[in-house]
Amino acid sequence: MINQTAYELGSNRSCIRELFEYGRGRAAIVGNENVYDYSLGNPSIPAPEAVNQAIRDILADTPSLAVHGYTSAIGDLATRQAIADDLNERYAAGVRPQDLFIGCGAAPELVAVFKALAVPGAEILAVAPYFPEYKPFVEGTGATFKVVPPDVPGFQIRLSAVEEIIGEHTVAIILNSPNNPAGTVYTRQTLEELAALLERKAAQFGHPIYIVADEPYRELAYGVEVPFIPTIYRDTIVCYSYSKSLSLPGERIGYVYVPEKATDSAALYAAVAGASRGAGHVCAPSLWQKVIARCAKLRPDLEAYDRNRKTLYDGLVDLGYEVAKPDGAFYLFVKAPGGDAVAFSEKAKQKDLLVVPGDGFGCPGYFRVCYCVSYEQIVKSLPVFGELI
Repeated sequence: MINQTAYELGSNRSCIRELFEYGRGRAAIVGNENVYDYSLGNPSIPAPEAVNQAIRDILADTPSLAVHGYTSAIGDLATRQAIADDLNERYAAGVRPQDLFIGCGAAPELVAVFKALAVPGAEILAVAPYFPEYKPFVEGTGATFKVVPPDVPGFQIRLSAVEEIIGEHTVAIILNSPNNPAGTVYTRQTLEELAALLERKAAQFGHPIYIVADEPYRELAYGVEVPFIPTIYRDTIVCYSYSKSLSLPGERIGYVYVPEKATDSAALYAAVAGASRGAGHVCAPSLWQKVIARCAKLRPDLEAYDRNRKTLYDGLVDLGYEVAKPDGAFYLFVKAPGGDAVAFSEKAKQKDLLVVPGDGFGCPGYFRVCYCVSYEQIVKSLPVFGELI
């Protein structure tokens, strides 16, 4: 006997991964330089040299058993202290090492948090456009996944829609800022107004409503503030990954932050740890914990991304496309000519231009473009975009 839900998830890849694999196949035929693959958010700038040097130093200076042995399940203390120090230096957030749980990247961290919140009848909201994996992550815990319709064309948060959908069974709302796929950053005003709404609803229903802040793109912002949400709303749980900020998507390292001031924080932290244990978590990779302990204060060099962002945004707008203003991450969200993003994506595939329809992000009629690619690809692809419009 095989679990049908697990089978369906395993046998049907996401649209993003399907396009990525299609692009690899086409590249083998026509050459990488002739496939304009904007499908996958795989960082195209290298990890900082300090990360590579930290690896070399650790391997040279640390006994092998200490490098490769188990750490505490919640994470090595030195790593948690380094992260707490960095957050406090930047946000004066009062983070303690015991508030941090070191995980294997944001995806399993999110699953653990959702599982920790999945009381009977629980509903978890996501603001569209949202990362498509949120849905299986939430539903895999037994909670109900509900979508707040998008605030087009600015892609902030439509508070009236949140108020309409929120209910007595709502335990959390997922926020992703800077946003994948829109590249927008939720403003402090937006977050303050949302916080006031959630506080009022929590009082009405007699239980906390948490913000689950998925923040792998926090450091990828271009001249705008990315507010640290726990300083605005106390019942915030942060899931963070170093995949994008340090260009380490394959290394799977990050953390969950449960603020001391959050409602039921001790029990919530224990539930996150317990959910991780139930999913087979032993500890995050020891070597990478040691790297982060030395590199927590590093920031990415965004010059290449920023040039790509400006070139592609300006180029598409000049061609007549409607594009959400991207202030963060490395994505553009573009209104599909004719209104059917799936049809546009299929048409683009015929020209070896790979863009992801927004339907899976809860936002039909738009498509996502990942500009973490070479500058040359952007320049070469603009005439193809021109042909398609």
